[in-house]
Amino acid sequence: MSENYNFEEIEKKWQKIWEERGVFEVEEDPNRPKFYCLEMYPYPSGRIHMGHVRNYSIGDVIARFKKMKGYNVLHPIGWDALGMPAENAAIKHGIHPKKWTLDNIDYMRSQLKKMGFSYAWSREVNSCLPEYYKWNQWIFLKMFEKGLAYRKMSWVNWCPQCRTVLANEQVIAGRCWRCDSEVTQKKMEQWFLKITAYAEELLSGHAQLSKWPEHVLQMQRNWIGKSTGALVNFEVPDLQKKIEVFTTRLDTIYGATFLVLSVEHPLAAELIAGHPKKDELQEWIARTIAEARLKREAKDEEKVGYDTGIKAVNPFTGELIPIWLANYVLMDYGTGAVMAVPAHDQRDYEFAVKYGLPIRQVIAPASSEVKVEEGKAFESHGLLINSGPFTGLSSEEAMDRMAAYAEEKGFGRKSVTYRLRDWGISRQRYWGTPIPIIYCAKCGIVPVPYEQLPVEIPSQAEFTGEEGSPLEKVPEFVNTTCPKCGGPARRETDTMDTFVDSSWYFFRYCSPKEDKMPFRPDKAKYWMPVDLYIGGVEHAILHLIYSRFFTKYLRDLGLTNVDEPFPHYLAQGMVTKDGSAMSKSRGNIVDPDDMIKTYGADALRVFILFAAPPEKEFAWSDEGLEGCFRFLQRIWNLFEENYDLFKETEKLSEEKQDEAAYQRVLKKLHQTIKKVTEDIEVRFHLNTAISALMELVNTLRKEKDILRQSQKGREVLRQALESLVLMLSPFAPHVAEELWERTGHKTLVAETPWPVYMPELATEDVVTIVVQVNGKLRDKFEVSLDTEEEVLKTMALELPRIKEILAGKAPKKVVCVKNKLVSLVV
Repeated sequence: MSENYNFEEIEKKWQKIWEERGVFEVEEDPNRPKFYCLEMYPYPSGRIHMGHVRNYSIGDVIARFKKMKGYNVLHPIGWDALGMPAENAAIKHGIHPKKWTLDNIDYMRSQLKKMGFSYAWSREVNSCLPEYYKWNQWIFLKMFEKGLAYRKMSWVNWCPQCRTVLANEQVIAGRCWRCDSEVTQKKMEQWFLKITAYAEELLSGHAQLSKWPEHVLQMQRNWIGKSTGALVNFEVPDLQKKIEVFTTRLDTIYGATFLVLSVEHPLAAELIAGHPKKDELQEWIARTIAEARLKREAKDEEKVGYDTGIKAVNPFTGELIPIWLANYVLMDYGTGAVMAVPAHDQRDYEFAVKYGLPIRQVIAPASSEVKVEEGKAFESHGLLINSGPFTGLSSEEAMDRMAAYAEEKGFGRKSVTYRLRDWGISRQRYWGTPIPIIYCAKCGIVPVPYEQLPVEIPSQAEFTGEEGSPLEKVPEFVNTTCPKCGGPARRETDTMDTFVDSSWYFFRYCSPKEDKMPFRPDKAKYWMPVDLYIGGVEHAILHLIYSRFFTKYLRDLGLTNVDEPFPHYLAQGMVTKDGSAMSKSRGNIVDPDDMIKTYGADALRVFILFAAPPEKEFAWSDEGLEGCFRFLQRIWNLFEENYDLFKETEKLSEEKQDEAAYQRVLKKLHQTIKKVTEDIEVRFHLNTAISALMELVNTLRKEKDILRQSQKGREVLRQALESLVLMLSPFAPHVAEELWERTGHKTLVAETPWPVYMPELATEDVVTIVVQVNGKLRDKFEVSLDTEEEVLKTMALELPRIKEILAGKAPKKVVCVKNKLVSLVV
């Protein structure tokens, strides 16, 4: 009697077996190749969402596949558990951040287990526990000793809603990355990590990241912002001082008709000290500083400035030029001062036109084909004119000769600068790692001794949402003793940016119980680097740059020999519904718990992997999920109809042989094994791997009755069904384990080798399709024999050459001839 597919019972059964047997727990084994598969660990917000389901399902397929391929697979999970939402929950609901966080972790852990993910749960890390954040403090102290952690007064990005400081990387288009509030500027004492010490290596390290998406590398290159140019000193006779300017276009210096300084420049106050409108200028400076920096540097932001009345000497021309203060120059970039060349820089041009400042052309086009547009700056390289002894040189040659001249005369030199700024990690919050520093009136800044770590987050604090850190209001925490002199002292009350926690957690998984150091170097040497890292592209700058920085520092500290933590990064696309990203505010959330209850975890996993390639956006569809559930039901029924193949001991007395059917199924089986193997291992096209399994199932359903009539046919059908289960298992592991057991196997699918294909049987029958446009051959492509005409049409229209010809227009007519051509009429 056939049984129904009871996914709820099956999934609970196998989750229990995997956990009890420790199937996915792992230790180092030098005799086996290792594979470290890691998805970005989640923030315990309360419930997993479909983005989590997609991210972790992708990683789980790869981890299970690699295990079946014989790799020693490390696939861990943990919790990015410190941060503002826990504190906000305390303010709003009166729940302590620790309780809120740990309760959320308990619930989300149960959800992840319901999904059947193959995690090594014994290695679980939790960044809000002292045994983890103790090592944040240890790493900070090591940086402090090397001068890589330092404190200074600084203008900072301030979020009035979150009531805390934001790193530059956390300000998106002038707004807070977390709450979208407009960011302002505030001057505060802050702790910084000297990431700029690694700026060049963060760029050159990209050479090792060939398996990263190019657009992610470009985002990092833009953020690091390397500029090669020259530093030039402009004398200010009235102040007996110099203003240092960095320029990438030294060839244009003869056209520098004024200097522009940031309102935050150290000389700004001195330059306006005797100005007749000093009060007005000071008010304007204060307003300008208060504006978010990203807003000030926006190209469409109105450029506003004031002439200080003081002049500087252009060292190449000897000319006295005015010094202006303006809102479009930032102290963070270069030296906070620019030589304005309005003829050859568009921002300078707009500023000069607005304020009636001289515009002097010093670069002419090198070719008559290049024209200087009226009303615009000519920003290209060319030939120097009106440039004294350098006239007639090309821009490239002039830059070298002029830099050498400046160095010879002692007023300049070649230089490299970076857009990247040191990482401000001070946060005025409670639920973060306390910065392990003590302030003593006698001894000054004193690091907490290592033996006193961790400095624990105090259990009692008031959460009012008022400005300032809640830790300031806990006397038992603030008041302490100086480790140097034994006198009264106070603790630092800022906590670390929570991106510190996630900048090295992947090392902690290598030895999560280690209590003498952040991680054991010998364990890290075996497991690191992470072989595949999976997560959203929104972390391209923040988390990924910080993690690369920490890895290079930990290498220099002697804890690892790894330069790059993630040689292969897969940026998965977001999950959308009704045309937009899922969010509570839009009311388009789909709860994974509801879907598991209705369709089962296996169906949800298959659907979220089948509907789009991992790196593409995934559009949610209830119908699609139902379709994947029906697919698993068809597999279940296929086995129900053929269990006897796995039990028979006697051969058929009469046979009705169909050699063609046998060959068709044998060939299809080996083609599918090859396709699924390569789609997972090489291309990461998990959607097309599932599609190939669906095709195999259709073939077996179609041919099974014929195959069952001969001994040879029954053997190939049994072999195909066994291979089907093995290939299905990374995607739908619960039902695969159940079918494997029901077909008499004593091992677990998870511990069974991956099926192997025979190359001579796996060859595809391929034909070349030509594409004509209005009767003329324009392109061609290869497809499998007998590919459906609708597929041929779609593939032809997606060819880059054909897209270019069509220029966005739909063809009037499309004629497809199977195995031959696609003809378009436009």
